[in-house]
Amino acid sequence: MNLALWLERTARRHPSRPALFSGAQQVSDYAQLFRDAGGLGAALRARGIAPGDRVAMFLTNCPQYITCIYGIWTLGAAKVPINNKLHPREVAYILENSGAKAVFVTPDLAPGLAEVTDLPLIDVSAPEFRAMCGSEAMEITPQGGADLAWLFYTSGTTGKPKGVRVTHQMLLAASLAYTADVDEVNPEDAAYYMAPMSHGAGFYIPIHILRAARHICPQNPGFDEAELLATAARAGPLHMFMAPTMVRRFTDFARAARDRAEGIRTIVYGGGPMYLADIIDALEWFGPKFVQIYGQGECPMAITALTREEVADRSHPRWRERLASAGRAQSAVEIRIGDGDGAPLPQGEIGEIMVRGLPVMPGYWNNPQATADTLKEGWLMTGDMGFVDADGYLTLRDRSKDMIISGGANIYPREVEEVLLSHGDVHEACVVGRPSAQWGEEVVAFIVAPHNRPSTAELDALCLAQIARFKRPKAYFFLQELPKSNYGKVLKRLLRRELEEGKHD
Repeated sequence: MNLALWLERTARRHPSRPALFSGAQQVSDYAQLFRDAGGLGAALRARGIAPGDRVAMFLTNCPQYITCIYGIWTLGAAKVPINNKLHPREVAYILENSGAKAVFVTPDLAPGLAEVTDLPLIDVSAPEFRAMCGSEAMEITPQGGADLAWLFYTSGTTGKPKGVRVTHQMLLAASLAYTADVDEVNPEDAAYYMAPMSHGAGFYIPIHILRAARHICPQNPGFDEAELLATAARAGPLHMFMAPTMVRRFTDFARAARDRAEGIRTIVYGGGPMYLADIIDALEWFGPKFVQIYGQGECPMAITALTREEVADRSHPRWRERLASAGRAQSAVEIRIGDGDGAPLPQGEIGEIMVRGLPVMPGYWNNPQATADTLKEGWLMTGDMGFVDADGYLTLRDRSKDMIISGGANIYPREVEEVLLSHGDVHEACVVGRPSAQWGEEVVAFIVAPHNRPSTAELDALCLAQIARFKRPKAYFFLQELPKSNYGKVLKRLLRRELEEGKHD
């Protein structure tokens, strides 16, 4: 089914419920959003765009983002949301690879893009866009579950980004798994879009549409902690997605402001490692607001979940191990830990995490080799390493490419990072491998300690007290901040490149 039908059903049942907000200002109710989406779809059709075509979205978070999604889907086309931090030339590659027929833009991003593409740029802040939405509305184009809804481009850490084919069925399964395994959504709730809508936060739009919740885009795009606290106090209960680094930063800000953000009901965190010390600190300040998910673009937001109750639980004898895990398999998938050939490994052994189920992609866009390398007999080979315990909890170690092999021994950076973060003055830690003539690779650590810099002797002693000697970092480098992507992930590849270039000798 076409997921635009969820918007139609909500608009018919609850036409006057508030739908879209820019800060405190209501932009539309559900009846208006549905009319705008139907008009926009008709206007795109009048421009020669047909069902199955791709329409790109290069936008800063804004209410029109959601209007564009449902206008594209109403037509039966597929959206191609693009990370708004990319360089225009990187965007040009995605436009060419996807075969997009047009691009929705915000005015801050349009000038640079106009220099690298001849595609029509539709400014969502301009009168032209409002006129398109005011066209006579079309009916929703029927779609099958296997039809393309979203062409999601990976970050391209190992080369050119690949387009993940996200179908209507995948989004439907992931959305229903959200209510089954992650959190409930009620009409009085609001989804708050502080994280990029082109990524994790955007995957949760459909379930909030179905449940007639409000959708609030910050007045100040980006991660503005003060605006978040003010919005929580005014417009809660809020739901939102945060990368782990955002949780760390928000906790520090809220504690300094002595504000426990009572208006926030749920913070779903994922997209990178959440360190034990950080989530314990966040829970101590905010209370039981947190739910963890683990997913990939190839199985969006839907691999495992650690529920609110599990995150907050302190009664279980192994609560620390569970809190350090990524939770248990969500309802629509099954997981396996496999060896190098994909054969299942015994319980507790570390291997590659494999997933299959309704939310798993059918393949990459026009890339049969990458599809064959990633999908094996129906299983998605995630490239992540981890193990499953007797109770079904999945604990991630690292991306397989991030594992350090020193003197023939496997070292998982996250294990070392967890130890370093237990030091009271260490705010962030990132462990990578540095080329070594003697050992092949050796462990080095990048540390952010904004207030008091611990000595090498202190950090060595901390490591030697908790992990094997061969895992101890051979060097510590102190930075003002770690390099991060637009989604809050630490860019380890940049740190490894700097080491190879001798910038941290």
